[in-house]
Amino acid sequence: MTDTFFAIVNGAAGGGRCRARADQATRRLRDAGVKVEVHLTEGRGHASELAEDAYDAGHRHFIAVGGDGTSYEIVNGLFPRAHKESQTVQLGMLPLGTGNSFLRDFGITNEDAALEAISRRRARKIDVVRVTHGDGELHYINTLGLGFVPRAGALTNQHFKSLGTAGYVAAVVACTADLRYLRSPYRFGLGLSAEALAEAPLDERENTFVSFSNSRYTGGAMMMAPVADVSDGALDIVRVNRLSRLDLITTFPKIFTGTFIEHPAVEQARANAVRFGRVGMLDVLVDGEQLRLELESLDVLPGALEVLA
Repeated sequence: MTDTFFAIVNGAAGGGRCRARADQATRRLRDAGVKVEVHLTEGRGHASELAEDAYDAGHRHFIAVGGDGTSYEIVNGLFPRAHKESQTVQLGMLPLGTGNSFLRDFGITNEDAALEAISRRRARKIDVVRVTHGDGELHYINTLGLGFVPRAGALTNQHFKSLGTAGYVAAVVACTADLRYLRSPYRFGLGLSAEALAEAPLDERENTFVSFSNSRYTGGAMMMAPVADVSDGALDIVRVNRLSRLDLITTFPKIFTGTFIEHPAVEQARANAVRFGRVGMLDVLVDGEQLRLELESLDVLPGALEVLA
């Protein structure tokens, strides 16, 4: 096992800006005394392959150079093996992508603060969420959204990515014109036995969107789950029931302060396990990645990852 950091650079992150800034950022790490190997991704999913190979070679210390999507791929290269083998893996993040949401939970909003956290090796245990779906498993550390959230995310990725946070806002405005509601039945519990969870009520009401959040922020500075805690062993479920177009467009700006949860159509709950009813294939946004999954369950893995933050 080595204490050298295995840095994975997603050159395409941030509309290509990451590649231009990564050399200087990693040089600053070395100047601060951090031993680091740098590896550049060659396309979507490659960060997962690099992380998995590095784990096999004995690496347990990683740095994601890019955005939230880069961290997501690295986490999925390390899990579930790291958890099943009870290995402590450490992840630092250099936020050179578009969203850079996750580190905001720790008050880190720029490259300098992230560099300091890595160079000081300021490690904090966080929860990881395991998603079981029709084709297997994946893991996330930020948020999973259904309904309006993945539609706006897809539009952002297709047309507005280069605009940063403003791109998410533009996508929300565009999607409001084509507002649809989703019925995504699920039941949830906190600390329940498997039998009690199976008997929990199934929520089948229509909604505008539902998010299952480990962290508070998404899409840059949007505070999707204002009271979430990445280390409390639980997800925050934020459910927005049916909203009119006018209600949605006037309530949306409040997501930047988290006060949208005061709207009477918004409900919050905490859970360490979620079980889905028969939902079929759904569009899902997971840590900024647009996926189509047949969801079966979500389970929180408490303290399964150390982040440098």
